[in-house]
Amino acid sequence: MKGKINVKTENIFPVIKKFLYSDHEIFLREIVSNAVDATQKLKTLSSIGEVKGDLGDLTIDVKIDKDKKTLHVIDRGIGMTKDEVEKYITQIAFSGAEEFLEKFKGKSETDINQLIGHFGLGFFSSFMVSDQVEIFTKSFKEGKGVHWTCDGDTEYSIEDFDKTERGTEIVMHITEECKDFLEEYKILELLRKYCKFMPVAIRFGKEKTWEDSPTEKDKDGNAKRIEVEKDRIINNTEPLWKKTPSELKDEDYKKFFRELYPMNFDDPLFHIHLNVDYPFNLTGILYFPKVKKNIDPTQDKIQLYCNQVFVTDSVEGVVPQYMMLLRGVIDSPDIPLNVSRSYLQSDNNVKKISSHISKKVAEKLEEISKKQHDEFLDKWNDLKVFIEYGMLSDEKFYERMKNIYVFKNTEGKFFTFDEYKTKISPVQTDKDKNIIVLYAQNTDVQYSYIQAAKEKGYDVLLMDGILDSHFINMLEQKNEKIRFARIDSDVINKLIQKDETVPSKLNEQETTKVKEMMENLVDKKTFTVLTEPLDENAQPVTVTQNEFMRRMKDMSELGGGGMYGLYGEMPDSYNLVINTNHPAIYNLVQSQDEEHKTQVLSQLKDLALLSQGLLKGEALDTFIKRSTKIIE
Repeated sequence: MKGKINVKTENIFPVIKKFLYSDHEIFLREIVSNAVDATQKLKTLSSIGEVKGDLGDLTIDVKIDKDKKTLHVIDRGIGMTKDEVEKYITQIAFSGAEEFLEKFKGKSETDINQLIGHFGLGFFSSFMVSDQVEIFTKSFKEGKGVHWTCDGDTEYSIEDFDKTERGTEIVMHITEECKDFLEEYKILELLRKYCKFMPVAIRFGKEKTWEDSPTEKDKDGNAKRIEVEKDRIINNTEPLWKKTPSELKDEDYKKFFRELYPMNFDDPLFHIHLNVDYPFNLTGILYFPKVKKNIDPTQDKIQLYCNQVFVTDSVEGVVPQYMMLLRGVIDSPDIPLNVSRSYLQSDNNVKKISSHISKKVAEKLEEISKKQHDEFLDKWNDLKVFIEYGMLSDEKFYERMKNIYVFKNTEGKFFTFDEYKTKISPVQTDKDKNIIVLYAQNTDVQYSYIQAAKEKGYDVLLMDGILDSHFINMLEQKNEKIRFARIDSDVINKLIQKDETVPSKLNEQETTKVKEMMENLVDKKTFTVLTEPLDENAQPVTVTQNEFMRRMKDMSELGGGGMYGLYGEMPDSYNLVINTNHPAIYNLVQSQDEEHKTQVLSQLKDLALLSQGLLKGEALDTFIKRSTKIIE
C-alpha cells in the first residue's frame, strides 16, 4: 500500500535537514535512543505480566553494510503493528512536523531551535543523513511484520512483511555527502560519545581481547594468554550515579572518573553524589579535579544526561558559571530540552537545579573543612581558585564560604580572615586605623621585600592565585577598614604609614642633585625617580610599582573588560626609589669624581632592576661588562 503525507505548506524534509539539528551526528543518538525506549517498554510490560515468557537477548545491534551503503539499528523491543506504524510514524510525527512548519514560517534560526522541542520529530533525524529510510518491525502482539519505506519525499509505502523476530530494524540508506557514517571508526566514536551509559546493552562489531585459555598451558603450567575476538559492547548500562552511595567506595568513584575522562591521569580531590527526587529529579556525581594554572575549561567538561542518554557537555544553563571547573555527570529528566537536546531552555526547574547543586557543593566544602580540616588545608591549593571564583560570582556562596576560606602566609601557616585580622592588627595598622594586609605573589622574586617586612615585625601573605587580584579587590569593598598592599608596591617604611618620620642625611640640594643624576640614567616613560629618607639598612635603590595600577592590569589580563581593559592597555610603569640615608648614596654625593658617581649610581640602579627581573637584553649585557670592570 502507498500513502501520501498531508504536508500542504512545503516539503518537510529540506526543512528537517536544515533546521532539525545543530549537528547531523545527533541522528544516531536519536535512533538508538528510540530503540532503547522500545526495549524498556517491553521490560515494563513483562514486569506487569502483559508479555509472557522469556524475553531473550535484548541487546541492541548497530551494523554497517558498506556495499549497500546502509546503517542499521536493530532492537528486540516492543515492535509495532501496521496500525501503530501508521499512527506513530505517518500521523502523529508528521502532523507534528506540519505544525512545526506552520510555526517555523517567519522565524529566525534561534527561534526554531526553541520551537522544535515541542514536536515528536526524533525518528526523522535519520533523513538528515539518508536519502531513503526503511522500517522493518514486528509487534510483541500476534500478527505479521511490517515494512515501511520513505525516500525523503511526502510519499511512503507500507506493506506486510514476513518477519519472525519481535522488534524493529531501522535501515538508513546513507547519502553520498554523509558517507563518513559508513565508517566503523566514526560510528564507534558517536556511540561512545552519546550512548556509553544507555540502560540497554548496545553491540557494535567485534573487538579483540586477551583471556586465559581454558585448555592451553605455558611452560610453568599456568593458563596461556590467548587473543579472543568478542562482540563489542559499547555501553555501561549501570553507571555509578544510578547506584546507592552507601554501597560504593572511594576507589569506585575514582575508577568511574577515569571512565569518564580516560585522558585525565590525576585522581580527583573528592566527589559529591547527587540524588534528589523532590521537587525535581536529579542524580549525578560531581568531582573536584586538581586545578592546574593552565586548566583548559573546554576539556573534560561536566556531562549532562537525560535518563542515561547523553545530551550535551555545554551545561552553562544548568550549573553556575564558577562550577564549570568541576567535572562529572548530571542526569535529570526534568531539564527542558529541544529535540536536538543541545539547547537548554531557561525555566524554573533549571534554576532550582542550579541552586541545589550550588548548595550541595557548599555543604560538601563546609563538611570537609569541619570534619577533615587537615585534608582540607592539604588540598587548599587546588580548591582555592574554585572557592574564590564562587565567592566572586555568587553572594550566597560567598556568605557560606567566608568563614572557611583560609589565607596562607609566606611561612606556610593558615588563617581564616578573622584569625588573620586579629593576628596582624596590633602591628599592621596605619595612622588612619586601617589594617594593612601585606602580600607577595612570588616569594623568589620578592624575597628581599618580604625579608624587609619581617624585620619590621610584619607578616606577609602568599597570594599567588590567578584570581587573587579580583578577590582582594572584593574583600576591600566588603571590609571598610582593610587594605591590601603587595609587598613591592612601596618602600617598607611607607607600606604602613605611621606618625613617626625618619630624617634625611642629605640636604635638599644634595637630594635634588642625586635625583637628577638618576633621571638621566633611566627611561622617564617607564620609571619615576623618587627619594625617600629610609632606614640605613634598607636597600640603596628600590623598585616599586603602584598597587592600584598593577592590580588593574592584573585583572585586565583575566578579561575584565571595561575599565580593567583600559588599564590593561597602558604600559608598565615603576617607581625607582633612592634611599637618601643609605651610606652608599651619602658617600656618592660627597664624591667629587663625576664619572665615579655615574658608575656607582648606574650599578645600584641595575642591581635594583636585576632583582625584579627587569634588566634584560642590551641593558643586562652593559651591567655584566660594568660589573666585570669594577671587579678588575
